Amino acid sequence: MANDGLIETVISKAKVWLTESYDEETRAQVQAMLDNDDKTELIEAFYKDLEFGTGGLRGIMGTGSNRMNIYTVGAATQGLSNYLKKEFEHLDEIKVVIGHDCRNNSRKFAEISADIFSANGIKVYLFEDLRPTPEISYTIRKFGCQSGIILTASHNPKEYNGYKAYWDDGAQMIAPHDKNTIAEVNKIRNASEIKFKGKKSLIEIIGKEVDEQYIQDLTTISLSQDAIKRHHDMKIVYTPIHGTGVHMVPAALRAYGFTNIINVPEQDVISGNFPTVISPNPEEPAALALAVAKAKETDAELVLATDPDGDRVGAAVKNESGEWVLLNGNQTALLFVYYLITRWKELGKITGKEYIVKTIVSTETIRSIAEKNGVEMYDVYTGFKWIADIMRKNEGKKTYIGGGEESYGFLCEDFVRDKDAVSSCTILAEMAAWAKDQGLSLYQLLLQIYVKYGYSKEEGISVVKKGKSGAEEIEAMMKHFRENPPTEIAGSKVTLLHDFASLKGYSFTDNETITLDMPTTSNVLQYFTEDRTKVSIRPSGTEPKIKFYCEVHLPIKGLEDIPEAEKEATEKINRIKESLGI
Repeated sequence: MANDGLIETVISKAKVWLTESYDEETRAQVQAMLDNDDKTELIEAFYKDLEFGTGGLRGIMGTGSNRMNIYTVGAATQGLSNYLKKEFEHLDEIKVVIGHDCRNNSRKFAEISADIFSANGIKVYLFEDLRPTPEISYTIRKFGCQSGIILTASHNPKEYNGYKAYWDDGAQMIAPHDKNTIAEVNKIRNASEIKFKGKKSLIEIIGKEVDEQYIQDLTTISLSQDAIKRHHDMKIVYTPIHGTGVHMVPAALRAYGFTNIINVPEQDVISGNFPTVISPNPEEPAALALAVAKAKETDAELVLATDPDGDRVGAAVKNESGEWVLLNGNQTALLFVYYLITRWKELGKITGKEYIVKTIVSTETIRSIAEKNGVEMYDVYTGFKWIADIMRKNEGKKTYIGGGEESYGFLCEDFVRDKDAVSSCTILAEMAAWAKDQGLSLYQLLLQIYVKYGYSKEEGISVVKKGKSGAEEIEAMMKHFRENPPTEIAGSKVTLLHDFASLKGYSFTDNETITLDMPTTSNVLQYFTEDRTKVSIRPSGTEPKIKFYCEVHLPIKGLEDIPEAEKEATEKINRIKESLGI
């Protein structure tokens, strides 16, 4: 399976884990891998060290340098501690917040991290129990902390866990802080260099008082309280999919004024094994199946779901035939942007300094909404840290309305700096009440947006390639597309190419090279065609996948044109897949 050089390298790395610095159970597991004639498990566990991607540290739980365990988490925390002490040496006290989700070992990793921070003389605010990711971001800002972490693997399968690191503005780290932290982590070659013995006097347990303030602050972004009062008893089914939203989302909906929140009892069970789903991902129809069944049973009007760490929202609504359909991430983003801009205008809050943010792989219809309403729009890389980066740069100069990405993440408020499914649930419910005032369902509101701003259909395709061989396959695929760019896609001529790895583009129409204005490089390719088709290709930063994002646009004159447009768009996306060989 692997060459002798690789095997020698992983054996050498693994033997370090046999020293007394590692616990007895870990040493036994490493020895078993070394003794096994089949070195596959050993290679997967040690062929590399876990690194920060677009979502921080994330990997399968287990023994080894390429696995999530107390030593890889410990090295990350020790490295971050070392960097914080250098960067903030002028402060009398350095403070961090620690949170965690429902996953197996998340509490254990959180407590070990608290011990390590405190052993390094850093003040720790540790949440008493699981909390949504956005509340960690909120608390960093509220308490004036220099950093924070949350132990979570978001929507990944149950075998995974992860570690997201935040900076003093409450946003996930970007350069130089992410790279500098990684450099410090990489200096730690042995568990003996990790300070595991905590200083309890520096660890403060926090909880309900922060929850109450967070929810109170979320109520300040409400834009349609009168509509909520009229429709407060609208039936809303909500599922946390076994995760952190279980208490916070219903509490936030009630704080907004909604009184008829229907739970899905089987999925209110907090569990890192996610017993009712194969994947705890609100993008997956199966993850919302129980909630939709409950909505049918109770004749509800809206289904809301959040992923295990409470930062991504999924929604289901009734179509015009009364059938339940799932909104995708682009559709919810369209609804958010349209609603926020419309209500800001109606309330006289637009002054000319407002802006929204989207990611480069999200629908271009968002751009149409912004431009036609005179609101500035920023395009950023995938990963909410880039939306937060724009917010940081515009602080005190321009006013944030909202920002989101196709992967079911949106942020409606500026006092959090990561995607927030708690506020997203409240605003989606508020939006449904506002639409109801106009005699519309959320589904009908979406159709009205298509008529006003143009019909678009988007589809994401993920090709999974696991392990070391998978990573090599993904690299080869990107190399192929980079060296052999398509000249046409689904019968439409490619007019523009963007390569964010080189920050260069090429206009085939004008026959000229373009420089792309982005803060750093990223391994993303984008193609635009004559008929406004957009195709983006990128490896995932948090999962063993290569992702293809297809977007097509079709002209429509009215609601009656939408069914045919949808059919044509589906056929076109199938032709795009054929063009790309996926």
